[in-house]
Amino acid sequence: MKYKQIDAAAKKSIALVAHDNMKNELLKWCTTYERKLSNHQLFATGTTGHMIAAKTGLTIDTLISGPLGGDQQIGALITEQKIDMMIFFWDPLEAQPHDPDVKALLRLAAVWNIPVACNSATADFLIKSSLFENAYLKTVPDYDSYLSLRT
Repeated sequence: MKYKQIDAAAKKSIALVAHDNMKNELLKWCTTYERKLSNHQLFATGTTGHMIAAKTGLTIDTLISGPLGGDQQIGALITEQKIDMMIFFWDPLEAQPHDPDVKALLRLAAVWNIPVACNSATADFLIKSSLFENAYLKTVPDYDSYLSLRT
C-alpha cells in the first residue's frame, strides 16, 4: 500500500461513541471539555448523541444507534476522510452483541490513521495535545494509487 500526506484542518470532525455502560463517563468527559469541543464538528451514534446534546450545549450530528448500523455509519465517514478523530468509550468488561461492528470500526480507524481514545485518560491526552486545535499533516492510504494497481 502506498501512502500520501494530507492536511488535517484545525477544526476537527470528531466521532463520539460509547457502549451503554460507558455513556455516563463519555457525557462527563464531554461536559468537562464542552468549550473545546464546541469549536469542532461532532458526530455521534444515536443514543449517545441524543444524550450528549440534551445534557450539554454541544451541537451533535446524530446518526442511528450503534447496534443498528451507527457504528458502520461512523466507519463510512472515516473511509471518506470526514472523521479526524474518534472518542470511543467501549466497555471492556461486557460482551457486545455487535462486537464485529465494533472491531470493524476500530480497524478502519487504524487503516485511515485517525487517533482513537478508548477511555477518559487517552481522551484527555488527545484533547490537551497541541494538535487538537491546530492543523497538521497526516499520512493516509493513497486509495487512488491502490485502485490503479487493481484495475
